[in-house]
Amino acid sequence: MADTSWGEIYKELGAKPVINATGSVTMLGGSTPFPEVKEAMAQADGAYIYLLDLQEKAGDAIAKMVDVPAAYLTSGAGSALTLATAAAMAGDDDDKIQQLPNTSGMKNEILIQTRQRYWYDRCLELAGATLVDFGSEEETTAEDLEKAIGPNTAAVHYYAVEQEPDPQALSLEQTIEIAHAHGVLVTVDAAGQIYPLENFGKYVRMGADFQCVAAKYLGAPQSVGLALGSEEMIRKIGLQSFASYEGRRVRGIGRPQKVDRQEIIGAVAAVRRWMTLNHEVRLIDAEQKCRNMMAPLMGIPGVKVESIANIIGHQPYGVNIEVDPAVTGMTNQEVVDRLKAGDPPVWTRVREGEDRITLHAFGLYPGEDEVVGQRIAELFRK
Repeated sequence: MADTSWGEIYKELGAKPVINATGSVTMLGGSTPFPEVKEAMAQADGAYIYLLDLQEKAGDAIAKMVDVPAAYLTSGAGSALTLATAAAMAGDDDDKIQQLPNTSGMKNEILIQTRQRYWYDRCLELAGATLVDFGSEEETTAEDLEKAIGPNTAAVHYYAVEQEPDPQALSLEQTIEIAHAHGVLVTVDAAGQIYPLENFGKYVRMGADFQCVAAKYLGAPQSVGLALGSEEMIRKIGLQSFASYEGRRVRGIGRPQKVDRQEIIGAVAAVRRWMTLNHEVRLIDAEQKCRNMMAPLMGIPGVKVESIANIIGHQPYGVNIEVDPAVTGMTNQEVVDRLKAGDPPVWTRVREGEDRITLHAFGLYPGEDEVVGQRIAELFRK
């Protein structure tokens, strides 16, 4: 790359910076805070603050912007899931809060559709909960949920993916109706459901007791998440947190999941920016970056290139590439591996269970979109 200072701060440590064509992924650093967010965080450096008070005021500000009853800042969306699970089991009983992750004497089962088991449901178990599947691999019915609810059910968890809705899964509407009829809470993982704007907080407005959002997708530091929910649920989540551990001297499981005062202020600034942003301009920019990645690849024998049209959620558009090994002499995974081995490394991936390479523009700095397309094209010219 032309900029010889690119990534120098990492190179000084002997670490190798990469061009991120994968998207907003934790392993590559998650996000780049926007200038408004960095400025707000810099201003937060100028004074200390009582964090129990800041958490309350920041949560109130975000809840108002997003139009939900209440909000709380957490150490990423994963932390929000863990704290919400703790809240569902221990509530506001300080003895039970301090007993976790030992759940003896508590309702400790979290129901989850078999079809919705996913990589991050582990975050629910960290509080000491037991995940109980319901439904089958083929479908989930209302009767499946009715039968699954028992005396130890603390909550029903729902995985929301607006981009690819599952017609064979039990809907969130039905989940809420059935669970609440039995006095059971509903939690929703909606980490990336931030666009269209009406989707931001949508699940709480539908009646879910809690949903999480990964603030990294909004241009906040990647280590910040949002817990959105009912006033009662968010109050109980706050009791499980690191701030409560110190401020109330009640030893909850959330103590390791610390959030800086600067990060809290940064998250507020990121939400404010997101809710007032010209998203049409944002989407045009993302689509153009994807076209720039595609341009050098068009017409290469054995290489099929398609644009991803999705604009829902946190990563708009994208590029799918399918490589024919018989023509190119390389598999999809070999292309990915060679890109990572280059200088500078370009990171992308073949998702598990898929037979194509997927590129995203979320993590690309100006000009890197063209570099990515050219680097891939060079592999086939060789």
